[in-house]
Order: sequence, then structure tokens, then C-alpha cells
Amino acid sequence: MTTQLSHDRGETSTPLLEETIGANLARTVAAFGEREALVDVPSGRRWTYAEFAADVDRVATGLLEMGIEAGDRVGIWAPNLPEWTLTQYATARMGAILVNINPAYRTEELQYVLNQSGIRTVVAASSFKTSDYAAMLTQVRPDCPELQDVVIIGGEDWNRLASTDADPVRLERIAAHLTPDDPINIQYTSGTTGFPKGATLSHRNILNNGFFVGERVQYTEADRVCIPVPFYHCFGMVMGNLACTTHGAAMVIPAPGFDPTASLHAVATERCTSLYGVPTMFIAELGLEDFASYDLSTLRTGIMAGSPCPEHVMRQVIEQMNMRDVSICYGMTETSPVSLQTTAGDSLDQRVGTVGRVGPHLEVRVVDPVSGEVLPRGEAGELQTLGYSVMKGYWNDPDKTAEAIDTEGWMHTGDIGLMDADGYVQITGRIKDMVIRGGENIYPREIEEFLYTHPDIVDAQVVGVPDEKYGEELMAWIRVREGAPEPTAASLREFCSGKIAHYKVPRYVQVIEEFPMTVTGKVRKVDLRAQAMDLLG
Repeated sequence: MTTQLSHDRGETSTPLLEETIGANLARTVAAFGEREALVDVPSGRRWTYAEFAADVDRVATGLLEMGIEAGDRVGIWAPNLPEWTLTQYATARMGAILVNINPAYRTEELQYVLNQSGIRTVVAASSFKTSDYAAMLTQVRPDCPELQDVVIIGGEDWNRLASTDADPVRLERIAAHLTPDDPINIQYTSGTTGFPKGATLSHRNILNNGFFVGERVQYTEADRVCIPVPFYHCFGMVMGNLACTTHGAAMVIPAPGFDPTASLHAVATERCTSLYGVPTMFIAELGLEDFASYDLSTLRTGIMAGSPCPEHVMRQVIEQMNMRDVSICYGMTETSPVSLQTTAGDSLDQRVGTVGRVGPHLEVRVVDPVSGEVLPRGEAGELQTLGYSVMKGYWNDPDKTAEAIDTEGWMHTGDIGLMDADGYVQITGRIKDMVIRGGENIYPREIEEFLYTHPDIVDAQVVGVPDEKYGEELMAWIRVREGAPEPTAASLREFCSGKIAHYKVPRYVQVIEEFPMTVTGKVRKVDLRAQAMDLLG
């Protein structure tokens, strides 16, 4: 009997979209012009598809009149606003490359991204929360020689840009020279080590990924998708916006930044059928004191991604939020982003314990990180992805590109995966998060899942800390439910005793009120490790 290898291909019955984002939007407008395309709940503004396309053409023409040409880089630095979405589609329409700037960046990171990608124009919010974007842009501008224009949303320059008379003849002339393989977007991956890298994505990359993600949650023009995840990240602009516009569905913006109350309010008042979030967002929504007062009866689906979902949270999302068809997605910015996804027919166990199966027109495999050999199913190794979704490369960084994408085109994810006999993949951690204690390889995810079964623990993160005897020891950072006694290292050891292997029992325990998070809702384990070193001396 031959060994089944950890290598799987997605189905190909639905062909890839071989068109630009502008051409695809035009097809959607022709089919669903009078249906709602975009709703900004905070301001009450609404666009049908016909109105949205008209405003996109105005902004695209305005950019051309500012001297922006196809291939030029246009930065967008703002929270979730309708202007973000208009700029996304306007740059795609006229062939400029949209550069997503993380709303959490400060001057050093901003200056690096502006210069590294050669941004000519930045469209920015004036401010958001503690960030004064206009002031920071003024501060770095003298050190950014290629930056020619700064357009502040809501200011005179934006109003002039957005009210330009559209020139459809000029736009069509440009569109005739654009191809699906043209780069259209640069997204900087979080720089936990060194400076961030600019993943460069084409029309073909992100248009198809948005389309197939939407196909797998069965979107139609009747769907209304609440998008509280950030547009600057693939979750918002690809899985959110492009999944909607490829199906004629409505994009609903609940707030500029994540707010659990605003998200549920938007679902209830706009009759949304789908809701997005990372697990921490759903935990916050479920934890609202007045949660039961929101009418969530119109929800049927949604997407949870960004980090693994605890089983008890998934059960609550399905039972209490009516999201019976909720989908789990896995991917990375460099793969546009989704390469694995669960579907409505998958069992609860498959939606909680795995990140689904490979997407259409893609391949995934699990390899030995040292030898590169494809492993038998059931064995853990590095997950790799091949197909239309793999980025064109890191902007102006061939060395880093060659480290990430091999000569056969496989993207090396750095994630530890395990494929079962049916092709479902379990992500057990990052290769760099793996803890080696006394020669034993320990995957923190497994211990975190076990700690969730403790009645007083609402969230847990496990990191490795240096140890003289074992090389590394385990430290559990935990959030406890309100009013519960704080577990100690001793009481947690007692809870673990006889249930998990002794070497997996955390030696150190620290209670924390909030985890340090990235803007996309991922826990920053690098920060937890640094805090652990300080605490333990």
C-alpha cells in the first residue's frame, strides 16, 4: 500500500477570472447597477453599484489629472472609510499601484514605506484615535523626495479629486493597455524582525482570491457583508471588498475601527447576512452586556480568520449569532491571502480543528522544513502554497523574494501544518513559535487549546522563555473571566496534571488584562516574550 502524501490540489471547474479589477467591476455594474454596493453606517452615506462606479471614475480621472500614471504608486493611509474603498477601485481602474499603509504606523515606519515603494501621492485621513496622520506626513515629507502630493480625506484636495468630471474615454484608453498580471497593490507585512516587506500583488492575485472566497461562502447579489476588519489588510480589501464586488453584494462599513457595539448595530440595522472578524472580535461581540438585544436573525455566514478559533467561541458564533455557515480561512498576505478555507458542509470539528481544504486552482503541501521532502499525511511540517495567488514578489527586494518563493514557485509560509487523509489542514503554529524544551518540540497552540477548557480562562497565549536547564521553558499568559480568582502556577499545574504531558505544563503563569495586538487582531507573541524576559529577569 502506497503512503498518501501531504499534497493536495483544488478543484478547477469554475475558471479563473482573466480580467482586471476595473473590467470585473464594470460587469458587476452592468448586472446589478441599482443594487446597493457600499454603505457607511457612521455617516449614513450609501452608493448603488452605478453610483459607486461613477465616483470611482471621478477619483480615477482626478488622479490622472494630478499626473499619476499606470504603474505609479499611490499610498492610502486611513482607517475604514468609504474613501478608502473608492481609492482602492480608482487606482485599479487607471492602473496605479495602491500601497496600503498600516494605520498604526508612526513616522519612522511611514518614512520607510513611502521611500521603499516610491509613493508619489498619499491619500490619508487627517487623524484617527491617537494618530495625527496630517502632522506625521508634514514631518516626514522633506525626507521623501518622490512624494509629490498629499490628499487629506475630507479636505479641499480630496473634494476636488472626488468631484473631477469623469473622463470615460481616457479611462477606457488606459484600460485597454492594462493586463490581469499587472501589479496593482503593495501590502507591507508586519516587520517583527527588521523592516516590513512589501508583498506585491496583481489584479489576477487579489481579484480571483476575493471571488473564490466569496464563492465558498455562496455569496450572491442578495448578500450584505459587515466588514469590521481593516481595509489596509487583505482580510478587509480582498476577502471583504473584492468578494462583494465580484458577486454584486453590498459592502457595509460599521465603523472606522473595530467596535463590537458598532458591528452588531450595523448587522441589525443593515440586515447583514455575513459578518467578518478575527476570534478576538467575535469574543468581544459575544461579551457585550446587551448582546441579546441585537437582532442577528439575518446572519447566515461570515468569515473568521487571522488566528485559530477556540471551539467554545465557534459554538457560540453558530448558535447565538445565527452564523450556521461561518467559514474559517487561512492564508497570508503573500498569497493574496487565502489558500485554505472551510465550507458550509464541513462539520463543527473540521471548522474548529482545521482551516479547511485547499482553494480552487491552488496546491498545498506539507514538507520537512530541513530536507524539503513532502511528508506523509498526518505528519507535521512546513505548509507551502502554489498557484495563481502567490505574490509577484517583495517590492524591490529580490533576495527576500528568493527566500520566500522557491524556484518552482512554491510559497514557503513558515507555518507548521498537518494534512489529514481527506485533505483538511491543521495549523499547529509558526516554525519560529515552536518551543524546544529539553529536546521536545512543543507547539504552543496545543497547550492554548487545552487551557481554554479551564472554567476561569477566557483566553490564553503560550510562549517559550530561556531556561538554563532545559533550553526553553513554557510561560502561559492568560485572561480570566471577570470575578474569577487568578490561577497561580501551582493551581494551573494541578489542573494540567494527568491531562497533558508533564513537559507541556507551563512553568510560569501571568494574568494579563489585554494582549498586545497587531492592527489585524493577531496577538503579538514577540511582545509577550519581551515582557516575559523583563518579568523573569
